[in-house]
Amino acid sequence: MTIQQAIKEKILVLDGAMGTMIQAYKFEEEDYRGERFKEYAHPLKGNNDLLVLTQPKAIEDIHYAYLEAGADILETNTFNSNSISMEDYHMGDLVVELNVAAVEAARRAIERYEAAGGQGPKFIAGSVGPTNKTASLSPDVNNPGYRAVTFDDLKDTYFEQCVALIDAGVDALLIETVFDTLNAKAALFAAQDAIDASGREVAIMLSGTITDASGRTLSGQTTEAFLISVSHSPLLSVGLNCALGAKQLMPYLQTLDAKAPFAVSAHPNAGLPNAFGEYDETPEQMAAQIKDYLDLNLVNIIGGCCGTSPAHIKAIADLSKNYSPRTYEH
Repeated sequence: MTIQQAIKEKILVLDGAMGTMIQAYKFEEEDYRGERFKEYAHPLKGNNDLLVLTQPKAIEDIHYAYLEAGADILETNTFNSNSISMEDYHMGDLVVELNVAAVEAARRAIERYEAAGGQGPKFIAGSVGPTNKTASLSPDVNNPGYRAVTFDDLKDTYFEQCVALIDAGVDALLIETVFDTLNAKAALFAAQDAIDASGREVAIMLSGTITDASGRTLSGQTTEAFLISVSHSPLLSVGLNCALGAKQLMPYLQTLDAKAPFAVSAHPNAGLPNAFGEYDETPEQMAAQIKDYLDLNLVNIIGGCCGTSPAHIKAIADLSKNYSPRTYEH
């Protein structure tokens, strides 16, 4: 069964936070380096995407825990596996290898799950993050016309990542945490080119982020404006993730539900961060808020972002199986 078929039959459960789970391992510099990068000239602690090469079992185990919790879709550990973001660690030349290894880790987890008697089709979504540069805004307050990156730079960067993910066998590309729609347009352009070049039928999922109570993306768009800006693309789903908790995300999801000709997704944070930047919302508290989405028939895909764990995903999965997916015309 393809993800395009599965989404018509049930609410698909996306996994939860990767970073939150990695933090629990308390990896230090030497753990990030492993044997291969023992003598590397630059600090590597914090480069979570590198762990698919240096701590692959940990990444596989995290994926496996989400499958056991009821996730239907695993996101690859590739949020920053692009040449622009990897330059922070002087590792732009590892992009292809990182993406391939990340897909393999997710696949191993699925094979393990199936070998243990796990049921149901499971899918791999290649996580494509926004990079750490923005095409719409200047990073220099004294020079508002300056841009740190061009559209073509972004397109080439995304194309390299998308080709690697598709070649490694993902079912979908998830362009997520979009804070600048111009970045997203470059990613969509690159993703479609990569899919066309591959000859495979790979779905494209897109998820934006509302940055604060203004209800806008960082580049200033309302939810409806964001949707209109990307509706030219042949998307499987459009949705929202990160920045806000489930309760705060509700009005923006309702906008998507009313207007989107695609499936709608949501993977909110476990509430808002506390004074220490940590997330306190329990699985039960989060599931109670997700129930409001389900009662209103707002979503086709539901999961978790920052602060969520397999326990959160289990609570959401247990709840969502009692509901039918949102209906939409496309």
